[in-house]
Amino acid sequence: MDQTLIEQLNRWHEEDEHQQIVDLLLTVPEEERGYEAVGRLGRAYNNLELYEEALDQLENIAEAGQQDPVWHFRIGFALYHLKRYEEAVQAFRTSDNLKAGDENTELFLKWSLQKAEKQQRQELRMAAKRAAAVAGSASAEVPFSNMSLEDFWDDSEYAKQEYQSEPPTDELIASIEEELGYKLPASYLALMKQQNGGIPNNTCFPTEEPTSWAEDHIAITGILGIGREKSYSLCGDLGSPFMIEDWGYPDIGVVICDCPSAGHDVVMLDYRACGRDGEPEVIHVDQELDYEITFLAENFEAFIRGLVSAEEYDTSEEDKEAALYKVAHGKFSSLLEGLCTPVTEVKQIDQKIRSICTRIVEKKGYFSFHADELSYLMYDVQFWLYTKSYPDTTREQYLAVYEKMIAFGGEFGQGGYAPGWISEWLDRREKDGRIVQENGHIRFTDQFTAEVIQQLREA
Repeated sequence: MDQTLIEQLNRWHEEDEHQQIVDLLLTVPEEERGYEAVGRLGRAYNNLELYEEALDQLENIAEAGQQDPVWHFRIGFALYHLKRYEEAVQAFRTSDNLKAGDENTELFLKWSLQKAEKQQRQELRMAAKRAAAVAGSASAEVPFSNMSLEDFWDDSEYAKQEYQSEPPTDELIASIEEELGYKLPASYLALMKQQNGGIPNNTCFPTEEPTSWAEDHIAITGILGIGREKSYSLCGDLGSPFMIEDWGYPDIGVVICDCPSAGHDVVMLDYRACGRDGEPEVIHVDQELDYEITFLAENFEAFIRGLVSAEEYDTSEEDKEAALYKVAHGKFSSLLEGLCTPVTEVKQIDQKIRSICTRIVEKKGYFSFHADELSYLMYDVQFWLYTKSYPDTTREQYLAVYEKMIAFGGEFGQGGYAPGWISEWLDRREKDGRIVQENGHIRFTDQFTAEVIQQLREA
């Protein structure tokens, strides 16, 4: 490859401009692309999360790549994100054998081994579940026998207002089941007839594997009731269909619990092994880890019986301290750092951003943006910075690039975000006239730009 081209590709790679790399290399006729060009094209596709395309390109140079540890790493990276973990293990192991001691290779090999084992356990468990369903071994015991539910629910006004509905009628149950497409388990129906939705006093469930929430447990905020009236009900505004259709959760069952992450993880009834009319398992689904599924309980009753008090896992102070250190000292992403560099309107813009984010962590106990006032300020700041440097930005382009600033910003990052929050923020700013569109490009009005700058100066 020409040295000038290599330098350009290297710059784009450092600046996370991976689409630029793809667009340029695809202009080179396929028969003229050498090993280096195809390898870089595969890497760019990987970085764009187009893993099938990455594999297609890398497999074109498979013969030449057999002794190249980098080629095997890129193959493994694509396979890992396609959840083909056993194949990923082989690729990373080969890469490690060819060049021992590479930290990234060793880390991905470790993760791939863990996930391959987890995947195998899941397949065995589901196979056993299917066999039991065929054999008709379902239990006929009365739900929650020998378990008192008298002190199960939190009796707060918030719980009543946000979650609790009147006991469901048989007609409502049938209507909700028809809308969801699944038969709700008897134990869930029994609990909802005792109280239709709410916040339990015990909100944690132990796990044998780490999740984005904790090393040894997950936490729930509440249990969704049967109905449509409350936002936190099965078919409410924030219910199961919404989480599956708008937030991308897998269409394998019913979301029954929301979690403290405000959408980044949920608890679901999983009907894959039992069919739509069978007895579902209970699983945790982690959006922040590419919707990774973690088994929780054989059935809903076992899940309820297994809930424990949050006091057993109280790490809030440690988590808050870690988040405060991150926002105070974490390195900005290359994109955010580049956007801050030319700013002259606000002195020490980087410290102003850190100050706002510190206030967010102090208030919430963790580093995440939602729909509160300070989060909206940070949405405004990021938009102003980006459109200042890239004035010809469309809505689609901004939504695509947003995650590269802070959401997945490395050291100074949140490790995930909910795209719905950004779309809602954009809609609101357009509706109130603070974002205007000209020739397909979006920007703040001059008046609102001045307001954002003033808020930054005062931060």
